[in-house]
Amino acid sequence: MEAQQLNVNLSIPIPEDSVLISKIELQELKEQELTGIYWNMKDLEKRINRKSEWIKANILYPSRFRKILDSENGGFVYYPKSKGQTWSFQARKMADFLDKHFNKIFSDSF
Repeated sequence: MEAQQLNVNLSIPIPEDSVLISKIELQELKEQELTGIYWNMKDLEKRINRKSEWIKANILYPSRFRKILDSENGGFVYYPKSKGQTWSFQARKMADFLDKHFNKIFSDSF
């Protein structure tokens, strides 16, 4: 038995302020959005909805993460060396890290 097929000639209007792009192009645009951007601690607090004390205790200082994150180990987080210096995070790489390690970060912290 042959499968049935329905052919429809359908026209769907696209608003003038919109464009149609592939999912791959959309993903590439999202990745470029954070390329070359650096976050400070306030930016990171806004991104993950946690205060700096929690971020330090659960993400930045635990050795299992610090060995990946610390710029002195080839990572993408600048850890201040003295009072007055500020934290600096490569935004794209930090966002990727947070996505990849979400379960580890949040399951161990509650």
